[in-house]
Amino acid sequence: MSKDLFIQMREQEIITDNFLPTKKEIQNNALKLAKKIIDEGEENLTEKYAQIRRIKEAADIIEAEFKRNLPDENFEAFGIKGQYRSGGSVANYEEDEVYAEIKQQLNDRKTLLDAALKTSGIIFDSEGMEVPKVSKIERKSSLAISF
Repeated sequence: MSKDLFIQMREQEIITDNFLPTKKEIQNNALKLAKKIIDEGEENLTEKYAQIRRIKEAADIIEAEFKRNLPDENFEAFGIKGQYRSGGSVANYEEDEVYAEIKQQLNDRKTLLDAALKTSGIIFDSEGMEVPKVSKIERKSSLAISF
């Protein structure tokens, strides 16, 4: 089944205006292929999704290994441009005592607000002020994948 999916993906990839499809063409063709498979309703989408995840996992590992072994220089190949950028640096704010203290106070306040949410009673902070029960923000549901 994985071979069939790969062949379908390859056939869809060939449908392009030029020899090397642009990023937009790749995205559009991939979306068209996905919609075609879904609309035809002949395939088990759960199985197709599992196949895609396996192919993606392999491609991600191969890409990461190749990337780790590329020289630190710019390149252009098959319509793809790679530009090497140095990592740069950022200020280490943690070295500043005032910053570290304020950050710790924020973390302590978060802990206090979390505790207030978990209890049915009223909680007061170290200055005698009532700790409010803040609202909750719902996170988007997601699909967890494991092998």
